[in-house]
Amino acid sequence: MLTADQVMASQKASLETLFGLTNKAFEGVEKLVELNVQASKAALSETANHSQAVMSVKDAQELLALQAGLMQPLAEKTAAYSRHLYDIASGTTAEFTKAFEGHTAEFQSKFVNLVDSAAKNAPAGSETAVAVMKGAVAAATNAFESVQKAVKQATDLAEANLNAVSNTAVSAAKTTRKR
Repeated sequence: MLTADQVMASQKASLETLFGLTNKAFEGVEKLVELNVQASKAALSETANHSQAVMSVKDAQELLALQAGLMQPLAEKTAAYSRHLYDIASGTTAEFTKAFEGHTAEFQSKFVNLVDSAAKNAPAGSETAVAVMKGAVAAATNAFESVQKAVKQATDLAEANLNAVSNTAVSAAKTTRKR
């Protein structure tokens, strides 16, 4: 059985984790706001510069060259913004995942100890029920580990796809600019 001290320690650890994750979530939001403010300032400045450049254009050919010259930097900035956005999201998610995995491992360990303790104190003839319970715990643990691996693979795939899309966009913009 759990003692009052164990229950209090568990509650304290849960509150510390909750506040820690809340702080991580706010840090992620702060980073996102900072990224958007920086991107907005840069866009405003570039728009002003571009407007000035458009006002000084003397003919259509110069205007077309000016417009074409904007495509590559725009694609590069969009790719960089997407990369920063992904980094913020994946960093915040990683913190949540780490905390969740830690608590899950601790819970699994306590549950296995509880099952073992119950098995030792179980009445004669209940060996089958204990074996079924241990099998269920092992199956649940394996399923959880499989889900963790699948999430990791999906995250790696999403990152690879983001990199590929970013590189393709930048390459396409460079090709367009050369033309």
